[in-house]
Amino acid sequence: MSLAALSGATTIAFASTILFLLIVKSWHVFAQSIGPKTRFPNSIMVEAAQRFRDKLERLGREQSLFLIAALVFSVIFAINYLLPPQGMFEDLPQWQLILVLVLFGAAALYTAYRLIHIVIAKRRLAFIRDANMATGHALQKLTANQNRVFHDVPCGAGIIDNVVVGRHGIYTISVIARKPGKDNAVSLRGDKLTFATGDVSMSVARCGAKSGQLAKEIGKLLKHNVRVRSVVVVPGWEVESQTSEAYLVVNERNLAMLSGWKDPKDFLMNEDVDTVQKMLTKRCTRFRK
Repeated sequence: MSLAALSGATTIAFASTILFLLIVKSWHVFAQSIGPKTRFPNSIMVEAAQRFRDKLERLGREQSLFLIAALVFSVIFAINYLLPPQGMFEDLPQWQLILVLVLFGAAALYTAYRLIHIVIAKRRLAFIRDANMATGHALQKLTANQNRVFHDVPCGAGIIDNVVVGRHGIYTISVIARKPGKDNAVSLRGDKLTFATGDVSMSVARCGAKSGQLAKEIGKLLKHNVRVRSVVVVPGWEVESQTSEAYLVVNERNLAMLSGWKDPKDFLMNEDVDTVQKMLTKRCTRFRK
């Protein structure tokens, strides 16, 4: 195996692959800029697990790009190695030929690393997406008392998975996506959520902080204090016990229990419900500018 032939084929294939990637990226940007825009920008709302769907789509495109680039490189390399251009690389010093192979080796290792990372991330994200979708579909059953459900709601403390607004109050619904094992019991003590599998604990204080921040923003809008209750959903798990009054822990099957977790002091007037729902509608419009 000639070093000149190997390095020459690698150089041509590597340069061609980079050119191919630049063309694909440029075309993608161009296609997006001239692509059709929605005619209903103010009417299309964010759906359940929208941000996870979008991220999975981006990871899928990146994975496809790496795989296609690897195919392009392999085909061009094979052609140039089996049918090498005569005399093109024979006069180059050996260190340049070795440098090309080293650079290609680094690029190949990076590509392999990214592909492995993408596969692992997609598997994890797919479960999180499904957990959020199951929760979002369960929330569609809560149609009484002027309830409306909003997904991926931005607030000053981050993104809230779901928010329910109705005459009986306002609820944030945070999804904890963790794969259940044979023992799928979960319990809450204070703000510590404990999973039976592996005896793993995690704090849900972040969920409460988002509820508190949203309450402040809504209170500023309505010009009076409101309470936002924090619901934690653990899809696929069975809630064994909970001792905190600050949170309600449920799974995707008994999520309707939140309609019974209420206090007359938290009830809203019809005009307040309408005002809050309009605010969240504006925040959760899919194609907002």
